[in-house]
Amino acid sequence: MNLSLDQRQLCDIQGRLFENSIKAGLDSPAFIKSFMTSSVAAHLDDEYDRLQWMGEEYLLEELEDEAGGLQHTGISFEREMMYWTGYLYRYWHYLTGETSNEIYEQANESIMNGVWIGYHALDPDMAVERLKETASNKTS
Repeated sequence: MNLSLDQRQLCDIQGRLFENSIKAGLDSPAFIKSFMTSSVAAHLDDEYDRLQWMGEEYLLEELEDEAGGLQHTGISFEREMMYWTGYLYRYWHYLTGETSNEIYEQANESIMNGVWIGYHALDPDMAVERLKETASNKTS
């Protein structure tokens, strides 16, 4: 799939948001779940929303406010894995039109952490395809 420049920039912003959660000392699994099920993520899913262009630092503050605080202790995933996960989740949305919450239901933080070593070198289309196949095999 050929993303527009704006779409690629939003994938990068979301990747940096996930990466910044590590710098902020947040629990990675809790952060991913909080974000992917949040209204902040839903705003990013919209065709156009002013929140999309506020930058990753502002998005992190918005998520913190919405969640009433984020968990600051626990598991810390690798920085590269977090960037890849954030980027791929946003790419997945553009590829399929699925919402962040729908994507999370198919590939939660545990799945993403488990596959990133093997999938991060794949073309994003192929990584999404494999994740969707895994999800459909679990439900059938």
